[in-house]
Amino acid sequence: MFTNPFAGLDGLVSPSFMQVYVLVMLLAVVAGTLFDVVHKGSARYFFQNMARSRSKAKRPLGGEVVSIAVRTAVVDVLASGEFCNPRRRVAHLLGMYGFIFYVVSTVLLVFQVSTSSLVINLWWLGAAMICVGGYWFWFFIRVDVAAEGKSPFRLMKADLFILSLLASATFGLLWAWLHSMVLFGLYIIATTVLFGGVPWSKFAHMFFKPAAAFEKRLARADGTAENLPTLTREDPEQQKRHSMELLQDAPMDMGLGIKREAPRHY
Repeated sequence: MFTNPFAGLDGLVSPSFMQVYVLVMLLAVVAGTLFDVVHKGSARYFFQNMARSRSKAKRPLGGEVVSIAVRTAVVDVLASGEFCNPRRRVAHLLGMYGFIFYVVSTVLLVFQVSTSSLVINLWWLGAAMICVGGYWFWFFIRVDVAAEGKSPFRLMKADLFILSLLASATFGLLWAWLHSMVLFGLYIIATTVLFGGVPWSKFAHMFFKPAAAFEKRLARADGTAENLPTLTREDPEQQKRHSMELLQDAPMDMGLGIKREAPRHY
């Protein structure tokens, strides 16, 4: 049975401070996401691309849009069906659901909506899931590390989200276990970077990716297929679209033999 990590702050940090801090982090995510949308033009791109695709649709979808939305939510979002690599998929699911458990349970505990053993255990479980999935991805699954032989300690700006998330979960677990105010300070710093660094990290991608997956399914269903060849060559027009004449009659999965061996020849 785990203990409520925030209960140990009584007398050191007031509950109102933590509640204000959580609200500020929530506002930082909203503001950062809106800034990211405006700065990169993501929303405008999605709407324009969707309108352009619908204008070229070969058949109307009607009520089929609802079933496509459901499949997108279940397969692409909840099950991370976009990942073909099973290890990458499992690591992503661990991190995604761990993050959800971690954030939701933190809000419930800080605002004292529920301090039940279930919520407390979810906080510990969520942080642990983030660490397992995140470190597994960082040291063993990343393409530049697993396939290109680069050092796992090589850092880039794009790594801000995963590193701040791992730091928040790691320092959070250590602080909750050891009850050290130094570790609590590091936990607050890492969490602030995680939620305050949205404009400079990939945090906002979690909101864009479902929209992109939905648009991709719509494009396949209405026949536009993002102006790419479809998954079948039954349509003669699709066969003609292949750039190499010798491969116009070849099966769609031809050439995938390269996947038989992991690219680790560095």
